Amino acid sequence: MDTSVLDMCCGSRMFWFNKSDARATFCDIRAEKHILCDGRTLNISPDIIADFRNLPFPDNSFAQVVFDPPHLLRAGENGWMRKKYGALDKDNWQQDIADGFREAFRVLRPHGTLIFKWNETQVPVKQIIGLTDQVPTIWQRTGKGDKTHWIIFLKEHPA
Repeated sequence: MDTSVLDMCCGSRMFWFNKSDARATFCDIRAEKHILCDGRTLNISPDIIADFRNLPFPDNSFAQVVFDPPHLLRAGENGWMRKKYGALDKDNWQQDIADGFREAFRVLRPHGTLIFKWNETQVPVKQIIGLTDQVPTIWQRTGKGDKTHWIIFLKEHPA
């Protein structure tokens, strides 16, 4: 697969302009299909089943990485929110997100961009940003009540 963009946890590819973009490799830890409460079909169909904490790619593989991990600590086991967004492990979520950042920067090429998305409904974004030593270049809040954050990082070239 010769692509330049990696979506580490693609879910249903909700924010993608082209959900079949040939430039992207779509990964997720799950492949599922659900009917949501409003009757819509939710299809999680990654190109590669992979855990964002341990990606199956060599170092410096992608020019752009998208990291939109689950953001919910509390979500009903069979609820539509868990089906749509996934859920964090209540005991290990900090380590899981830190490992995700580490993997994102590992597979990102020097001078590549990491696009990180976080909704702070249950966990404040400042706690999340503290899980990486990398410094963002751009940070934009959006969404209802400015709860969703789009944060861009640039991978420095090693010295």
